[in-house]
Amino acid sequence: MEESVTTYLIKLGELTLKGGNRKTFEKQLFFNAKKILREIDCRGQVISDYGRFFVECPGDPAEEKKVEWALDKLIGITGFAKAAVTEKQTDSIKKAVLEQAGKFHNFGIKTFKIETRRSDKKFPLNSYEISGEMGEAVLKEFPLKVDVKKPEGIINIEIREEKAFVYSHESRSNRGLPVGTASKGLLLLSGGIDSPVAGYRMLTRGMKLDGIYFHSYPYTSDEAKQKVIDLAAILAPYGLGFNLNIIPFTQVQMMIKKSAPEAYSTLMLRMAMMKTANLLAGFLGASALVTGESLGQVASQTIENMTVTESCAEFPVLRPLIGLDKQEIINTACKIGTYETSILPYEDCCVLFSPKHPVLKASKEEAHKIFENIGLGQELEKAFDEREIIRLTPKDGFNISFS
Repeated sequence: MEESVTTYLIKLGELTLKGGNRKTFEKQLFFNAKKILREIDCRGQVISDYGRFFVECPGDPAEEKKVEWALDKLIGITGFAKAAVTEKQTDSIKKAVLEQAGKFHNFGIKTFKIETRRSDKKFPLNSYEISGEMGEAVLKEFPLKVDVKKPEGIINIEIREEKAFVYSHESRSNRGLPVGTASKGLLLLSGGIDSPVAGYRMLTRGMKLDGIYFHSYPYTSDEAKQKVIDLAAILAPYGLGFNLNIIPFTQVQMMIKKSAPEAYSTLMLRMAMMKTANLLAGFLGASALVTGESLGQVASQTIENMTVTESCAEFPVLRPLIGLDKQEIINTACKIGTYETSILPYEDCCVLFSPKHPVLKASKEEAHKIFENIGLGQELEKAFDEREIIRLTPKDGFNISFS
């Protein structure tokens, strides 16, 4: 018996506006789609045809579940839909349309419309005629009503060169540009809500990411470390992998606590982190640092204090959340699946060593003078050399999703 096949139609997003560079972006998206399916042991096959992408997989629930999970994580597409594939004949298309209308009826949907896209101009009916004929067939078969403005359900028909595609439910995806079409960045990842969202936003601009996390055992627990590893694993499918560099920072923090004025301790820590991240970015060949800072959210994120910390980096510091409020950031965290992990009650090193009255508007000259007097140079190089590297794949994120 021949195995049934399920087809998913993929809708491209921003990359369709790329003009002469479109093929480069499509090639990267094609590679990314194949990679994420392969990484989660999915038997789905990616097909590119005249500006459309499809995934065909065996028609069993386990494989369909994998494909839908992968396409939900794939950056660079606006959405996807499970489609019925038919011959380009009116009767075949009508049969598929009536199957979709029957599902509407069974689900209690009462109003519908039909949208047709005809890329094959040789087809004898135009888009308006196809929609009219198919809508008439639905009205004869089911007690549904047409509503072209606010329908409860939409049946989509696409007439392409080789086949026709009929579908009704379209899942939204991540939009943006395919990961790998921009340079590499280094994400300063903590256990909080903000930095994973910042990483996700840069992934949607095509940037490939590695991560750096500063761990101060025993002042920060192994649970806090695992929390950050889990956040990196959740990001890994979006980024087609994620290498997390864990920097031992206990001695650095103890030196800051001992030698820096209390009000400056958080700022000194941020400067030390930025200098170490700068070292790692150069080593990895990254072109920028990425942080989860949002203007005015905490004391270290005033314009003056961010100016101080940024002065410690040779690479550009990208802050994709700079103008967002907390609720906007939380909404994205919920969407990408990091929120529940981020709010686990395991504090990171920044929180545990925070002063009661931190400096809000430090001068760059004064801050650098204090920093130089602490004498962290050799300790930062030692921490960099002793880093632990954890390599995460899309499958790690898949396992978290279904654990």
